[in-house]
Amino acid sequence: MTSTVASKITDATSVAAPHTPGDAPTRRPGLPPEVRRTKALARFATTITIFTVVGHLLLGFEQSPITPVVAVLTGYATVILFETLDAWAHDRRPGYAGGRRSMVVFLLPAHITALACAMLLWGNSSVWPYVFAVAVANGSKYLFRVRVRGKARHVFNPSNFGIAVVLVLFPWVGIAPPYQFTSNTVGALDWLLPLGILMFGTMLNVGLTGKWPLILAWVAGFAAQAVVRWAVLDHALLGALLPMTGLAFVLFTNYMITDPATSPLRVGNQVVFGLTTAAVYGVLVVSEVSFGLFFALVITCLLRGVVQYAAPRLPRSWMSATRDAG
Repeated sequence: MTSTVASKITDATSVAAPHTPGDAPTRRPGLPPEVRRTKALARFATTITIFTVVGHLLLGFEQSPITPVVAVLTGYATVILFETLDAWAHDRRPGYAGGRRSMVVFLLPAHITALACAMLLWGNSSVWPYVFAVAVANGSKYLFRVRVRGKARHVFNPSNFGIAVVLVLFPWVGIAPPYQFTSNTVGALDWLLPLGILMFGTMLNVGLTGKWPLILAWVAGFAAQAVVRWAVLDHALLGALLPMTGLAFVLFTNYMITDPATSPLRVGNQVVFGLTTAAVYGVLVVSEVSFGLFFALVITCLLRGVVQYAAPRLPRSWMSATRDAG
């Protein structure tokens, strides 16, 4: 949605079973991190599944109905393959081992990632761009890692990364038209649907992920970059602010940028992450780069990964300033 949904409703892309590499625990008094993480995953997965079904049946999604089915099957197959190979290479137990529940929890991030890619990309009549995006998304969790406090964490939001790679490698592939989310709604539904998604996403992020400071910083930063472009570069202010009114922006804000595994935990770092993403987006727009939201998040995640990698290697006197970048 403009990325969005993202995939966590996304990539969300991404909190997995106890052994899934790269997942960062969230914090909430009274709830163990793993329980909270599983709850968030289950709700993300349920939300995007319902939205996908309703989208194809009622809202007017443009992709073929077979697309999300193929994407999900690809997601399951690739993440099990990558996890099996990684567990074998590092002589550890696979994250999906331990029974049916462990397998279900392990597959939840892949389920979210697959449906996000299937919902946001537009590959015309070909299903292969979706398959490729899902495979790249799941592979990124194993290829791009940084070790933080002795634990390997993946750097990029999986679904956002898969979508961005496809957009770069295949210029004929685009983003699904924003109108598909409300093309068949009329009257009050035109604003009730975005409002409902906004309210549910906000409650989820306040109650489980704890990423409301990131959301506020991102929204404030997005508005600020629009004002700066208007004041300095004479861009149309209304046009620069208009994306904030769309359902795609709501989905990106509540489900993509707040991915628990690839966004910071500490309030101050969340604010920096949100403002940085907004600033990078503004630079990309000025540079006439299309699909700026996707690429802005990739760049911000990369910058965060660089800081996490460099922090332990900096002089001890600098450590306090860069500690806990995530």
